[in-house]
Amino acid sequence: MSRSRILSRALGVAWLTLILLALVTTVAQAAPLGPKTPIKHVIVLMQEGHSFDNYFGTYPGADGIPADTCIPINPSDPKENSCIKPFRLGERPVENLNPGETMFKAQYNNGQMNGFVYALRQRDKNGALSMGYYDEQDLPYYWNIADEYVLFDRYFSSTTSDGVNSRMFWISGVAAAPNNRIPKQGFGDLPTIFDRLEQRGISWKFYVQNYDPKQNYRAITKDGVPPQLTRVPLLAFDRFIDNPQLSSKIADLDQYYEDLRNNTLPEVVYIASSSGSERAPSNIQSGPLLVRSMVNALMQSSAWSSSAFLITYDGWGGWYDHVAPPMVDDHGYGFRVPAMLISPYARRGYIDHTLLDHTSILKFIQQNYDLPALSTRDAQATSLISGFDFAQAPREAKIISIERTIKPYVEPRRDVIYLCYSAIFFIAGSIVAWAIFSSNTRSQTSNLIQTQPSQDGLS
Repeated sequence: MSRSRILSRALGVAWLTLILLALVTTVAQAAPLGPKTPIKHVIVLMQEGHSFDNYFGTYPGADGIPADTCIPINPSDPKENSCIKPFRLGERPVENLNPGETMFKAQYNNGQMNGFVYALRQRDKNGALSMGYYDEQDLPYYWNIADEYVLFDRYFSSTTSDGVNSRMFWISGVAAAPNNRIPKQGFGDLPTIFDRLEQRGISWKFYVQNYDPKQNYRAITKDGVPPQLTRVPLLAFDRFIDNPQLSSKIADLDQYYEDLRNNTLPEVVYIASSSGSERAPSNIQSGPLLVRSMVNALMQSSAWSSSAFLITYDGWGGWYDHVAPPMVDDHGYGFRVPAMLISPYARRGYIDHTLLDHTSILKFIQQNYDLPALSTRDAQATSLISGFDFAQAPREAKIISIERTIKPYVEPRRDVIYLCYSAIFFIAGSIVAWAIFSSNTRSQTSNLIQTQPSQDGLS
């Protein structure tokens, strides 16, 4: 073989090698990276309108309502001594307290956390209502979740106002709605967590209870904004409405159950409820029933062993909470909201005191799938990872009861107690009497011996 032919073949092999390396590199870059933790399905449900103290203020071990709490009717009047103590709401009817940034400022009262009653009275509402709370009798399912899995008691809403911006922090890490209202032109090219997932080929879906695709930002009228749009701000992005590849990933909640049955649950799942949102004045029991159906379906599926299901709330709903939120920027934090983590890797019966907010969800997803941050907020946020214990083997699914066993107080039988007391006194008295009798007998015997004449003295 000539030298030129050998050189030609060598060059051909070299070129073929370079082409193969380029193809391998392209495929590797396009292929989605696997999760960095055992969690292959991140599921997040956002409910509406409750503070931490309103749901878990009396939960044992949590940072709940202080024992001496009594919020003044008018904190600006030093002569006004009247105050309202926290009380159990139970089945009392409640109204929508219509919280917003103005109410937050009044209730927060420069960090004194004593304006909850006064802020509602200024709106001609029953200010005392803000001090109401629910307990294990009212929320047995949620309290059972906390017993078995993780309850976060330092989880704050991302913003001082309920509504759109709270949800925008949830999906994009920013407050992009001026005055908490969706812009007329929508949110444009603002990046979201779903764009990041799409770029990496990581599967996702946004399930919506009672989904209506027509209720997007183009349906806003002078009469108001469709409630669905506030809960699902993706419907204010043209690309998520018009691009079939993206719009198909916004689906009715029924599809969640179908995906579980078909083993096609995406890697990242967001869920927005509607009739089961728990927002006042709706019945709060609608929420736990909805959550239970979703969690049970997950536990009975093949996805359970690698899933994490987080339940949280968009805002505080106007209800009392005693912990002053850190002010990280002009938008928040807002007051604490309930947050619970269910997972085979969740710590058992654990109260997590880590400082968190809605962008902590973004942070965990980004950590798990090696995604870049969307904003300063989620870049600086603390992840939800503190609620997991990945050193343990995944726990088997255990269906959580909708009922809570409360040990009743048993009134002691007073007749038995009195009989026992009488027996004790009788025995004690008998012992004392016997001791006195024995002592006297010994004394008389001793005296008798001493007074008898000695036999040696007889003559």
